[in-house]
Amino acid sequence: MSGESKLTDWIGRKEQTQDQVSLRQAVGMAAMFDLEAKPVAGDPLPPGWHWMLFPEIARHSVLSRDGHAPRGGFLPPVELPRRMWGGNRLKFHGEIKVGEEIGRESEVLSVKEKDGRSGQLTLVTVKHSYFASEGLALEEEHDIVYRSAAEDGNKSPPGETPTARPKWSQAIDPEPVFLFRYSALTFNGHRIHYDMPYVTNVEGYPGLIVHGPLTATLLLELVRRELPERSIQTAVVRARRPLFSGENFKVEGSPSASGAHTWAVDPQGFIAMTLDVIFD
Repeated sequence: MSGESKLTDWIGRKEQTQDQVSLRQAVGMAAMFDLEAKPVAGDPLPPGWHWMLFPEIARHSVLSRDGHAPRGGFLPPVELPRRMWGGNRLKFHGEIKVGEEIGRESEVLSVKEKDGRSGQLTLVTVKHSYFASEGLALEEEHDIVYRSAAEDGNKSPPGETPTARPKWSQAIDPEPVFLFRYSALTFNGHRIHYDMPYVTNVEGYPGLIVHGPLTATLLLELVRRELPERSIQTAVVRARRPLFSGENFKVEGSPSASGAHTWAVDPQGFIAMTLDVIFD
Protein backbone atom coordinates (compact mmCIF):
# COMPACT_ATOMS: atom_id res chain seq x y z
CA MET A 1 0.00 0.00 0.00
CA SER A 2 1.45 3.38 -0.94
CA GLY A 3 0.42 6.95 -1.51
CA GLU A 4 -0.56 9.60 1.02
CA SER A 5 -4.17 9.58 -0.23
CA LYS A 6 -4.52 5.98 0.94
CA LEU A 7 -2.92 6.52 4.33
CA THR A 8 -4.99 9.63 4.94
CA ASP A 9 -8.09 7.43 4.89
CA TRP A 10 -7.12 6.71 8.51
CA ILE A 11 -7.56 10.35 9.55
CA GLY A 12 -10.54 10.53 11.88
CA ARG A 13 -10.39 6.85 12.82
CA LYS A 14 -11.30 6.35 16.48
CA GLU A 15 -11.10 3.68 19.14
CA GLN A 16 -12.09 3.33 22.78
CA THR A 17 -10.17 1.18 25.25
CA GLN A 18 -10.22 0.38 28.97
CA ASP A 19 -7.39 -0.31 31.40
CA GLN A 20 -6.68 -0.43 35.11
CA VAL A 21 -3.90 1.41 36.91
CA SER A 22 -2.19 -1.64 38.35
CA LEU A 23 -0.64 -1.30 41.80
CA ARG A 24 2.03 -3.81 40.76
CA GLN A 25 2.97 -1.67 37.75
CA ALA A 26 3.10 1.49 39.86
CA VAL A 27 5.30 -0.19 42.48
CA GLY A 28 7.49 -1.54 39.68
CA MET A 29 7.84 1.90 38.12
CA ALA A 30 8.87 3.38 41.47
CA ALA A 31 11.45 0.62 41.90
CA MET A 32 12.79 1.16 38.38
CA PHE A 33 13.30 4.87 39.15
CA ASP A 34 14.96 3.86 42.44
CA LEU A 35 12.40 5.72 44.56
CA GLU A 36 12.18 4.87 48.26
CA ALA A 37 8.44 5.51 48.62
CA LYS A 38 6.17 2.75 47.33
CA PRO A 39 2.85 3.78 45.75
CA VAL A 40 -0.32 2.52 47.40
CA ALA A 41 -3.86 2.22 46.06
CA GLY A 42 -5.49 5.63 45.76
CA ASP A 43 -2.24 7.56 45.21
CA PRO A 44 -2.24 9.97 42.26
CA LEU A 45 -0.21 8.61 39.36
CA PRO A 46 2.80 10.90 38.79
CA PRO A 47 2.97 12.76 35.45
CA GLY A 48 4.30 10.56 32.66
CA TRP A 49 3.58 7.29 34.41
CA HIS A 50 0.40 6.96 32.35
CA TRP A 51 2.60 5.77 29.45
CA MET A 52 2.73 2.37 31.14
CA LEU A 53 -1.02 2.02 30.40
CA PHE A 54 -2.90 1.01 27.25
CA PRO A 55 -0.16 -1.00 25.53
CA GLU A 56 -0.62 -2.45 22.06
CA ILE A 57 -1.46 -6.09 22.73
CA ALA A 58 -1.48 -8.54 19.84
CA ARG A 59 -1.16 -12.29 19.59
CA HIS A 60 2.46 -13.38 19.31
CA SER A 61 1.87 -15.05 15.95
CA VAL A 62 0.86 -11.79 14.24
CA LEU A 63 3.58 -9.45 15.53
CA SER A 64 5.51 -7.38 13.02
CA ARG A 65 9.22 -7.94 12.47
CA ASP A 66 10.06 -5.05 14.81
CA GLY A 67 7.99 -6.51 17.65
CA HIS A 68 5.01 -4.16 17.31
CA ALA A 69 1.42 -5.13 16.70
CA PRO A 70 0.59 -5.30 12.97
CA ARG A 71 -0.24 -2.00 11.29
CA GLY A 72 -3.50 -1.28 9.56
CA GLY A 73 -5.86 -1.57 12.52
CA PHE A 74 -6.30 1.68 14.40
CA LEU A 75 -2.99 3.06 13.09
CA PRO A 76 -2.50 3.39 9.32
CA PRO A 77 -0.54 0.66 7.47
CA VAL A 78 2.64 2.70 6.96
CA GLU A 79 5.12 0.59 4.99
CA LEU A 80 8.27 2.33 6.24
CA PRO A 81 10.06 -0.14 8.52
CA ARG A 82 11.42 1.98 11.36
CA ARG A 83 9.19 3.54 14.01
CA MET A 84 10.20 6.21 16.54
CA TRP A 85 8.53 8.26 19.25
CA GLY A 86 8.42 11.88 18.07
CA GLY A 87 6.93 13.85 20.94
CA ASN A 88 3.82 14.74 22.88
CA ARG A 89 1.65 17.63 23.98
CA LEU A 90 -0.06 17.01 27.31
CA LYS A 91 -2.82 18.87 29.14
CA PHE A 92 -3.63 17.72 32.67
CA HIS A 93 -7.21 18.16 33.91
CA GLY A 94 -7.39 15.88 36.94
CA GLU A 95 -5.87 12.92 38.72
CA ILE A 96 -5.44 9.33 37.60
CA LYS A 97 -5.22 7.19 40.74
CA VAL A 98 -3.46 3.92 41.39
CA GLY A 99 -5.94 1.05 41.40
CA GLU A 100 -8.77 2.67 39.46
CA GLU A 101 -10.16 1.73 36.08
CA ILE A 102 -9.77 4.32 33.35
CA GLY A 103 -10.93 4.74 29.78
CA ARG A 104 -9.16 6.19 26.78
CA GLU A 105 -10.64 7.61 23.60
CA SER A 106 -8.21 7.88 20.69
CA GLU A 107 -8.40 9.51 17.26
CA VAL A 108 -5.97 9.74 14.35
CA LEU A 109 -5.60 13.49 13.76
CA SER A 110 -3.18 13.61 10.83
CA VAL A 111 -0.99 11.57 8.50
CA LYS A 112 1.79 13.36 6.60
CA GLU A 113 4.44 11.99 4.24
CA LYS A 114 7.64 13.88 3.50
CA ASP A 115 11.29 13.47 2.56
CA GLY A 116 13.80 14.06 5.35
CA ARG A 117 17.59 14.19 5.57
CA SER A 118 17.70 10.44 6.21
CA GLY A 119 15.08 9.41 3.66
CA GLN A 120 11.31 9.09 3.59
CA LEU A 121 9.25 9.97 6.66
CA THR A 122 5.63 9.49 7.61
CA LEU A 123 4.34 11.47 10.58
CA VAL A 124 1.20 10.23 12.33
CA THR A 125 -0.42 12.29 15.10
CA VAL A 126 -2.90 10.66 17.46
CA LYS A 127 -5.02 12.35 20.15
CA HIS A 128 -5.76 10.46 23.37
CA SER A 129 -8.28 11.53 26.01
CA TYR A 130 -8.04 9.73 29.36
CA PHE A 131 -11.08 9.47 31.62
CA ALA A 132 -10.77 8.55 35.30
CA SER A 133 -13.35 8.26 38.08
CA GLU A 134 -13.80 12.03 38.27
CA GLY A 135 -14.03 12.62 34.52
CA LEU A 136 -11.53 13.86 31.95
CA ALA A 137 -8.06 13.58 33.50
CA LEU A 138 -5.62 14.07 30.62
CA GLU A 139 -5.53 15.08 26.97
CA GLU A 140 -2.54 14.12 24.88
CA GLU A 141 -1.38 14.51 21.29
CA HIS A 142 1.25 11.94 20.36
CA ASP A 143 3.52 12.11 17.30
CA ILE A 144 4.76 8.83 15.77
CA VAL A 145 7.56 8.97 13.20
CA TYR A 146 8.03 6.21 10.61
CA ARG A 147 11.33 6.21 8.71
CA SER A 148 12.77 4.43 5.71
CA ALA A 149 15.37 1.67 6.08
CA ALA A 150 18.88 2.62 7.14
CA GLU A 151 21.43 3.22 4.41
CA ASP A 152 25.17 3.28 5.17
CA GLY A 153 24.55 3.35 8.90
CA ASN A 154 22.08 5.43 10.83
CA LYS A 155 23.32 8.95 11.43
CA SER A 156 21.73 11.11 14.08
CA PRO A 157 20.41 14.51 12.99
CA PRO A 158 22.68 17.54 13.48
CA GLY A 159 23.07 18.33 17.15
CA GLU A 160 22.24 21.45 19.15
CA THR A 161 23.69 22.29 22.53
CA PRO A 162 21.75 23.86 25.44
CA THR A 163 21.78 27.65 25.45
CA ALA A 164 21.24 28.00 29.21
CA ARG A 165 23.08 26.68 32.24
CA PRO A 166 20.97 24.20 34.20
CA LYS A 167 19.95 24.70 37.79
CA TRP A 168 19.19 20.97 38.10
CA SER A 169 21.16 18.07 36.67
CA GLN A 170 21.04 14.30 37.10
CA ALA A 171 23.22 11.65 35.45
CA ILE A 172 21.42 8.63 33.96
CA ASP A 173 22.97 5.24 33.20
CA PRO A 174 20.69 3.63 30.58
CA GLU A 175 22.10 0.13 31.02
CA PRO A 176 20.24 -2.79 29.42
CA VAL A 177 18.41 -3.93 32.57
CA PHE A 178 16.99 -0.42 33.03
CA LEU A 179 15.62 -0.45 29.49
CA PHE A 180 14.34 -4.01 29.82
CA ARG A 181 12.42 -3.23 33.00
CA TYR A 182 10.71 -0.30 31.30
CA SER A 183 9.83 -2.47 28.29
CA ALA A 184 8.38 -5.07 30.65
CA LEU A 185 6.36 -2.56 32.70
CA THR A 186 4.88 -1.02 29.54
CA PHE A 187 4.50 -4.32 27.61
CA ASN A 188 6.59 -2.75 24.85
CA GLY A 189 7.85 -5.40 22.43
CA HIS A 190 9.76 -2.99 20.17
CA ARG A 191 13.03 -4.81 19.52
CA ILE A 192 15.17 -1.67 19.27
CA HIS A 193 15.12 -1.49 23.09
CA TYR A 194 16.39 -4.98 23.94
CA ASP A 195 17.55 -6.91 20.83
CA MET A 196 21.12 -5.85 20.02
CA PRO A 197 21.53 -7.90 16.80
CA TYR A 198 18.23 -6.53 15.48
CA VAL A 199 18.84 -2.86 16.33
CA THR A 200 22.38 -2.87 14.90
CA ASN A 201 22.09 -5.23 11.92
CA VAL A 202 18.53 -4.47 10.76
CA GLU A 203 17.81 -0.88 11.82
CA GLY A 204 21.41 0.30 11.65
CA TYR A 205 21.72 1.97 15.05
CA PRO A 206 24.91 1.71 17.13
CA GLY A 207 23.18 0.29 20.21
CA LEU A 208 19.96 -0.30 22.12
CA ILE A 209 17.76 2.80 22.03
CA VAL A 210 16.37 4.47 25.15
CA HIS A 211 12.56 4.65 24.98
CA GLY A 212 11.23 8.12 24.14
CA PRO A 213 8.57 8.06 26.87
CA LEU A 214 11.17 6.83 29.38
CA THR A 215 13.35 9.87 28.69
CA ALA A 216 10.30 12.15 28.91
CA THR A 217 9.29 10.58 32.23
CA LEU A 218 12.82 11.07 33.58
CA LEU A 219 12.48 14.78 32.72
CA LEU A 220 9.09 14.94 34.44
CA GLU A 221 10.56 13.15 37.45
CA LEU A 222 13.31 15.78 37.57
CA VAL A 223 10.67 18.51 37.80
CA ARG A 224 8.69 16.54 40.39
CA ARG A 225 11.79 16.02 42.54
CA GLU A 226 12.94 19.64 42.39
CA LEU A 227 9.51 21.32 42.66
CA PRO A 228 7.32 18.77 44.46
CA GLU A 229 4.74 21.32 45.54
CA ARG A 230 3.88 22.43 41.99
CA SER A 231 1.19 20.88 39.75
CA ILE A 232 1.76 20.62 36.02
CA GLN A 233 -0.95 22.06 33.76
CA THR A 234 0.66 21.41 30.36
CA ALA A 235 3.79 19.74 29.04
CA VAL A 236 5.34 19.78 25.57
CA VAL A 237 7.86 17.08 24.66
CA ARG A 238 10.08 17.21 21.56
CA ALA A 239 12.40 14.35 20.65
CA ARG A 240 15.54 15.59 18.85
CA ARG A 241 17.96 12.63 18.55
CA PRO A 242 18.20 9.12 20.00
CA LEU A 243 19.92 8.10 23.21
CA PHE A 244 21.66 4.73 23.49
CA SER A 245 22.32 2.17 26.17
CA GLY A 246 25.93 2.18 27.30
CA GLU A 247 26.20 5.95 26.87
CA ASN A 248 25.40 7.86 30.05
CA PHE A 249 23.35 11.00 29.56
CA LYS A 250 22.01 13.80 31.72
CA VAL A 251 18.54 15.19 32.40
CA GLU A 252 18.79 18.88 33.22
CA GLY A 253 16.59 21.91 33.63
CA SER A 254 15.75 25.20 35.27
CA PRO A 255 12.62 27.03 36.40
CA SER A 256 11.00 29.38 33.89
CA ALA A 257 8.64 32.30 34.34
CA SER A 258 5.56 30.08 34.19
CA GLY A 259 6.95 26.58 34.74
CA ALA A 260 10.17 24.80 33.88
CA HIS A 261 12.38 24.13 30.87
CA THR A 262 14.14 20.76 30.87
CA TRP A 263 16.27 18.78 28.44
CA ALA A 264 18.22 15.56 28.04
CA VAL A 265 21.77 15.79 26.70
CA ASP A 266 23.80 12.96 25.19
CA PRO A 267 27.50 12.28 25.97
CA GLN A 268 28.52 14.70 23.19
CA GLY A 269 26.54 17.49 24.87
CA PHE A 270 23.79 17.58 22.23
CA ILE A 271 20.12 17.93 23.14
CA ALA A 272 18.26 14.64 22.69
CA MET A 273 14.89 15.80 24.03
CA THR A 274 13.26 18.91 25.49
CA LEU A 275 10.29 19.10 27.84
CA ASP A 276 8.63 22.38 28.75
CA VAL A 277 5.99 22.52 31.46
CA ILE A 278 3.58 25.19 32.64
CA PHE A 279 2.30 25.01 36.21
CA ASP A 280 -1.23 25.58 37.46
